[in-house]
This record gives sequence, C-alpha cells and structure tokens, in this order.
Amino acid sequence: MANNAYQYTTSPRKLNPDYEKPKVKKENKKRLKVVENLPRQEIKLSKKQKEKRRKLMFYVIAIFIVLLAISYRNSQINESFNKVQTLKKELSSIEKENEQLKVNIENSLNLSNIEQQAKEKLGMQKLSSNQTIYINLPKKDYVETAPEKVIVQEEKNWFEKFIDKIFNR
Repeated sequence: MANNAYQYTTSPRKLNPDYEKPKVKKENKKRLKVVENLPRQEIKLSKKQKEKRRKLMFYVIAIFIVLLAISYRNSQINESFNKVQTLKKELSSIEKENEQLKVNIENSLNLSNIEQQAKEKLGMQKLSSNQTIYINLPKKDYVETAPEKVIVQEEKNWFEKFIDKIFNR
C-alpha cells in the first residue's frame, strides 16, 4: 500500500503497485536468416511460408475482384440514373408541348374563328330568308305495331328440360 505520510520534496513519490507484472516468456521462433550473398533463386522457403504467400495472394485477388464488382455495379447505377434523368427531361418537354397544343386547339375551337375560316377558305355564307324552306308534317304516328305476338324462348339447361318433361306429361 501507499505511504500516506506527508512528503517534503517537490518531486512526486513513486507508488509501488499492489500487484506484480506477469513475466512474459519469450518463445523461440524460427526466423529466416537473410542470406545476402546467394541469388534469389537459391533461397528456399518453407511450406508454411509458401502457404502464407498463397493465402495472401488469394486474399489480395479476392479483394480486388470484390472492389471491381462494386465499381462495375456503381457504374451501372450511374448509367441508369443518367438515363432516368434524360427521360424525365424528355417527358417534361413533351408535356410542355402537349399543353401548348391543347391551348392552340382551344383557341381554334372558338366559334368566331370557325366562322371566319369557313367564309375565307370554304366560301360559305350565312343562310338568308330566301333559302329557308318550311315543311309541314302531319302529327300522325308512323310507328306500326306488330300484328303478331312475339314469343321469346330462353334456352334451358338439361336439368330444367328434364323437370319440364316430368311435370308436363
């Protein structure tokens, strides 16, 4: 435990820890010795080192393929987004043109415009009192009634036909 007595110096006292640090044992690891004088081809690697290199290369290639797939998908998304934007612009321009055509149609359906075009292009004129002919029709009704009675027969299914045969005899 720490000593609680007053300290008369300006430097802080060192506290003694209540626990002991566990001693770390150094493991004997085999390390490759660097051979500087031998050419690279003559240095032999152990099977574990070769396996580690293979795994590392596999992981690097796998990560590269995943990143490539992600970038390809993003480019596809970008391309489809651009297509949607161009189609929206096209749609808005067509809608504007449609509205303008509707306004033009409404203006051309004005009766005074129709009358003016009929006079100018077709040479038509308004009716005068000399051109009017009146016809007197008698008020007699020209609809004739049928002299015979029309009977409409409905087709019956086989069950109704069977019951009619039983009860009508």
